[in-house]
Amino acid sequence: MGIRAGLLRLVAAVMIVGTLVGCRATAAERATTRISYGPGASQFAELWLPQATGSPVPVVVLVHGGCWRSSYGLDLMDPMAEDLRRRGLAVWNIEYRRLGETGGGYPGTFADIGQAFDALGMATQRYPLNLGKIVAIGHSAGGQLALWAAARPRLPPDSPLKSADAVRPGAVVTLAGINDLAAYRQSGPACGSPGTIDELIGVPARPLDRAFADTSPRALLPLGIPQLVASGANDGIVPAHFGRDYAMAVRAAGDKVEAVDLPGADHFALIDPTSAAWKVLLLKILALVP
Repeated sequence: MGIRAGLLRLVAAVMIVGTLVGCRATAAERATTRISYGPGASQFAELWLPQATGSPVPVVVLVHGGCWRSSYGLDLMDPMAEDLRRRGLAVWNIEYRRLGETGGGYPGTFADIGQAFDALGMATQRYPLNLGKIVAIGHSAGGQLALWAAARPRLPPDSPLKSADAVRPGAVVTLAGINDLAAYRQSGPACGSPGTIDELIGVPARPLDRAFADTSPRALLPLGIPQLVASGANDGIVPAHFGRDYAMAVRAAGDKVEAVDLPGADHFALIDPTSAAWKVLLLKILALVP
């Protein structure tokens, strides 16, 4: 039964991804522009601008998931980007080097996320963006990376990823996020863990505890910003208990957090603007925009 259940979850996930691909293919609108933040083919972000308002607009930074693997890209977030743009928000949808391509893993994947956030500073010279109003939203593996971006000021002093004057969000929404790498490495049901996580964080080239210290959001608490931790009750990829456990750790560390379990929602419903889950999440996301 365990094998059969796993296969059924896999088939369901493939079908849902296919639905999202269909949404992308039929979308009438596309990103306003693509901006490179590095020389690599995956070092860019797409900017989705709303209609002109006459003043700088709040920014939502999107970080896609896909087990940190190069087989998944930022177009997974296109339907969400379009929906948020229609509501008057600028969207900065990040691509980054992932496992399976040159530079993916540690430290490249993390360096890319940091550089992509910091590139918003340059983007304000040409586009009307209000960097005092940034909300980061990450899905699955992207939830971990969005939280990590907010945690950069708390990186250990000896980390090669430490940087000064980092652009960071004022709040983070992690949608079915892999927010605690150690916990998911131990018992996560998908993404090929623990091998995938070891590859991501630079193990065995460095000790496991040191690797978590500058990569796992749970190890970097408190972040000092509000966090929304959303989980689908029917998620077989990142089961809801991972979200609840992380939210408890956030609260214990003194950060403001809201944990939301969405009834009937699977892993991909959280990034599908046609889903009932998105209707709930959208109200909470808009409430986080300062």
